[in-house]
Amino acid sequence: METKKEDKKNEEQRKHSQNSEKADVAHDLKNELENKNKSIEELTDTLKRLQAEFENYKKRNEKEKIEFVKYSNAGLIAGLLPVLDSYELALKNISDKDKFIEGMKMIYAQFHSILEAEGLRPIKSTGEKFDAYKHEVLLKEESDKPEGTILEEFQKGYMLNDKVLRFSKVKVSGK
Repeated sequence: METKKEDKKNEEQRKHSQNSEKADVAHDLKNELENKNKSIEELTDTLKRLQAEFENYKKRNEKEKIEFVKYSNAGLIAGLLPVLDSYELALKNISDKDKFIEGMKMIYAQFHSILEAEGLRPIKSTGEKFDAYKHEVLLKEESDKPEGTILEEFQKGYMLNDKVLRFSKVKVSGK
């Protein structure tokens, strides 16, 4: 009988030990789950803050771009103000035709030099070989010159640095 009691006691101890182990495992799992949930909350909060910061960055960047575009020509316009002043002065003195014409020539030279300083340059045309990247053909005419030679320029073309701003409108030799 004693062995049965001992067996029962051992069985109870084993069950108690198993229950205790299960409780410990459950407690550990609960703690681990709480830690992971806490970590998820922290990461979610960090992600939300980073998203908000990025949205603010995009808004600030867009605002700066708008400001840049709005005032990007300020230097050019400031450079053109003396030309405007010269025009006003010339228009006040229109009584002397020769001085007025001389003044217009000076204003043209002033205006041209400002645009050159900004990178504007005319495209060479008359006598040159036709280049589809710089010239636009309006007319073709038979000529003693080689085919594709520009005979006449109807409208001057311009380049801004290395980019064509306006094509030269030309007449070329051809059949």
